[in-house]
Amino acid sequence: MLDIATAYNKYKFLGNDFLTWIWFLIETDQTISSLLNTKDAVTLEVGNSIVLENKLGDKSKEKITIKGDQAGLEEGTTALKKGAWVTQINLICKINEDEYKFTIKGESFNITSLKTPKIELSKKKDEIEGLVLEKAFSCFKIFEVIDTLFLKYLEKRTVDDWNNKGLQDVKNWIESF
Repeated sequence: MLDIATAYNKYKFLGNDFLTWIWFLIETDQTISSLLNTKDAVTLEVGNSIVLENKLGDKSKEKITIKGDQAGLEEGTTALKKGAWVTQINLICKINEDEYKFTIKGESFNITSLKTPKIELSKKKDEIEGLVLEKAFSCFKIFEVIDTLFLKYLEKRTVDDWNNKGLQDVKNWIESF
């Protein structure tokens, strides 16, 4: 059995690879709902920031950060062509009528800056517990979406056909810029 440090070093690329795959799904208009096998209408789009990292041959790294609501992703697509991976991405997830905004980091899978749909506040003390539970349920919805997408990614990534089909699709997408 691998110790935790060895396993981390061996598989730490998976998070960044996963985030790059999510960007690929978004840009190639793949339906997220069908991947999740849900009746809910689920869509993802890139939010207001994306961070890419390219490891250079001499142990140095090139880090590209794109921020802003109207920022173009041309610099990011150029970085992908040079071999960069997405290390952090801000996403907007719509589940039916509800909109969630959050940032996810590839190395740790930390979800930060999560903004859930607004909940109507009540001044009654006996309704506060219900409001807290509703807010927690909203958070769990996003965790479920990301967890399920990661499992779908792993299913695709671990099949024998990945190098011929899945990886080639991503490479073709990158070359299309």
